[in-house]
Amino acid sequence: MRIARLALEEKRVDYVLREVDVFAKTGVPQEHLTRHPFGRVPALEHGDFRLYETGAIVRYIDEEFSGCKLQPTIPRARAKVNQIVGIMDAYAYRTLVWDLYVERVVSAREGRLPNEQKIGAALPRAAVCLSELARLSDDHGFLIGESVTLADLYAAPIFACFMQTPEAGPLMNGHEKLTFWWQRFSTRDNMSRTEP
Repeated sequence: MRIARLALEEKRVDYVLREVDVFAKTGVPQEHLTRHPFGRVPALEHGDFRLYETGAIVRYIDEEFSGCKLQPTIPRARAKVNQIVGIMDAYAYRTLVWDLYVERVVSAREGRLPNEQKIGAALPRAAVCLSELARLSDDHGFLIGESVTLADLYAAPIFACFMQTPEAGPLMNGHEKLTFWWQRFSTRDNMSRTEP
């Protein structure tokens, strides 16, 4: 959900946030199931137009509303943005958030022991995710190019979780480009406005 909110913030679109606990013990509210039949988040309502799935939502926001462009027009840059988005979705989210952050940080907050086996198994994949993200990104201050793209918006919420883990320090060692990007991106106003 934070990715979609970041897109709205970057485009300076006014929006109303309706928070839904999709993990509630009573189940997903029926009202939300009319917006997202799979009971997940995010879902977007723009007038009488309804849309769910993060990728569809952020691309719609970028194309429907004026303001900065979140998708490069140069084909190779756009392809790299889409590749980073795919990596974040398919590999990094599960590994960096669920296997590391949830097991290490959320479990401590909830007073339970982390699953060290799951954490240990996640470390090699986390290293590959970070290595590829560093390899694909360029040296212009954002992941791809000189302005915010969908690549930044997908990576930032994942990094906001991952960087809270003790594993982040050793895994980020040698990835100065990513460290610089995160230090810069994490202090943006849009990150604080969308903090859960």
